[in-house]
Amino acid sequence: MGRKARVGFTKDYYDKDGNFILDCPGFRSLEKLPDIEREVFAEMLPEVAPSQIADYDIVVTRTFSRWTERSFVGNDRLLSLHRNGVGYDRIDVPALTKAGVILCITPAAVRRPVAVTIITFILALSTRLFIKHQLTSEGRWSEVSKHHGYGLIGKTLGSLGVGNIGHEMFKLAKPFGMKHIAYDPYLKPEDVRDVDVKLVDMDTVLAESDFLNISCPLNEKTRHLIGEKELKKMKPTAFLINTARGPIIDEPVLYKALQERWIRGAALDVFDQEPTPPDNPLLKLDNVIVTAHAMAFTEEFLNTVWEIIARQITQLMHGEMPEGVVNREVWDQPKFQSKLKRFLEQIKS
Repeated sequence: MGRKARVGFTKDYYDKDGNFILDCPGFRSLEKLPDIEREVFAEMLPEVAPSQIADYDIVVTRTFSRWTERSFVGNDRLLSLHRNGVGYDRIDVPALTKAGVILCITPAAVRRPVAVTIITFILALSTRLFIKHQLTSEGRWSEVSKHHGYGLIGKTLGSLGVGNIGHEMFKLAKPFGMKHIAYDPYLKPEDVRDVDVKLVDMDTVLAESDFLNISCPLNEKTRHLIGEKELKKMKPTAFLINTARGPIIDEPVLYKALQERWIRGAALDVFDQEPTPPDNPLLKLDNVIVTAHAMAFTEEFLNTVWEIIARQITQLMHGEMPEGVVNREVWDQPKFQSKLKRFLEQIKS
């Protein structure tokens, strides 16, 4: 009988007391796989070290640690890295590709939960939910009428990016009677016709949006994509929503824009530094909603994530390319195929 596949979990899946923090019924899909043995990394380092992955065929990660070229030095065993989500800005994908390691993500798990988060923020901002909650809970009932909300019919919903999540957001927003515009240099008009989105240039999205959503990945092109110039192009009545990655926005400039009312408000589920420091001045403003990069952590998200990762591992153990592979070119590399062949022989012998 062959050996079991060794699957490593990075330490960021566990709290300081050793409790698994993303447990849910869906995790049983992975636990029930009969031919794998799971193990947790002994520690979490700022950068994953070669010694941490040396004994694993597969690693599942939240990517709080960075994965760099140095992480794979001397490694001729690791086949795949699985990320619960879609963002992989802390992973050096070219380094993975060079090392003959495939990167798997779970877009189907985040599509609806993150889109729902964006819609939640739109509704909370437009109704001024949080100030009304605060005043009511403090017994200041008569003051609530001074903080009227803003209707959505006829307003413009704009997005920087209309990929997996952005497309779902526009789909959910269709009944609100808003005008839909977006900037996405990788799409054609027919790609977004089903959700009534007009593709325009970035300046137009900035200038015309009443609600501006950010749904693009973080990379060198998008880092500080939104800075002073961009924020000053927005309407003074506009709201900015970011559920993507914090560094896409120049955070100190955003604070100034909100404090000086260049824009009306914002909703942020992500920050430049995470966890964001308690003294971050953004946390003290009355025109911003802040959450801890966890709004999409619903039972729907968690169950789907683990079901997908379990399926990806099963596919790999059958010699099949898993779903959700980012660097698909790795699959046909002689280096990867050699590792895969050796792995399959060992688990089946």
